Amino acid sequence: MAQTTGTLETLAPSRDRRPRFRGPAFREAFWGFVFIGPWLIGLAVFTAGPMIASLAMSLTDFNLLAAEKTRFVGIDNYIQMTRDPLVATSVIATVKFALLFVPLTMIASLAFALLLNSPRLMGKSVLRTLIYMPMMIPLVASTLVWIGFLNTETGWLNQILGAFGLPQPDWINSETWIYPTLSIIGLWAIGNFMIINIAGLQSVPTELYEAARIDGAGAWKSFRNITIPLMSPVLLYNLVIVLIGTFQYFTQAYVMTNGRGDPNNATLFINLDLFREAFNFNKMGYGSAIAWLLFALVMVLTIAIFLAARGRIYYAAER
Repeated sequence: MAQTTGTLETLAPSRDRRPRFRGPAFREAFWGFVFIGPWLIGLAVFTAGPMIASLAMSLTDFNLLAAEKTRFVGIDNYIQMTRDPLVATSVIATVKFALLFVPLTMIASLAFALLLNSPRLMGKSVLRTLIYMPMMIPLVASTLVWIGFLNTETGWLNQILGAFGLPQPDWINSETWIYPTLSIIGLWAIGNFMIINIAGLQSVPTELYEAARIDGAGAWKSFRNITIPLMSPVLLYNLVIVLIGTFQYFTQAYVMTNGRGDPNNATLFINLDLFREAFNFNKMGYGSAIAWLLFALVMVLTIAIFLAARGRIYYAAER
């Protein structure tokens, strides 16, 4: 019996009695946290901290000119938003602009990427640099340049259109043309999305195109059945970033209308309404509540995009 017991003890796997917090896995995790430590500190101090502070502020009537009289008002600011016509106007204006600007940006950035990734195109590096270059120009300066270019009376664009006998729209002061105007200005700075799309295009294996060509597939079939599926993670990333940037749209609208939201509140985007309430009217509590409304809208739309994209995105590591 003793011999059998000894044999069983020999055959049984020995338990590792070393402390759990040792070994290569622990050291790897430890140094990983050490290296991302500065980022975690920055996230806590400069992102999470202000977010928590703005959430607390949204429950008060904090006014910059009378900070000592601040009172806790609970959800009164959120109730006021439901009765404020300017909040509804700003949300509608933002959604209208997003419906035009987001698809236009996605299509234009992909089209430029396809063009500048073509092996038959000469001087691709120079052209990529030129298209990306507007990203280096400050938004205020570039917006002022566009205001001059699109001026109804003296702008170059209307003078060119007039030379060909074409209509000369009031690009900046017309409700009909203000969203196309802002979209044109936005397309001037699609260099970052173009570069990301080029990286996605270059990650598609060329042998797939060769196999498709042998099977008789044309350029459109290859683009639809090879390029788009394999680039779907890149396109999803760009879509989410463009959507977030559109809902945070502020600088161009503020510079073009001096913060008034002209014409007829068509450019009173939600971020501009937030700024006016918080810094023009000094209602920091109410402005913080609008900021959380903006956060909720972007979060809901982002989750909806990921749910809609489920099963439609190709990840090479999963298949």
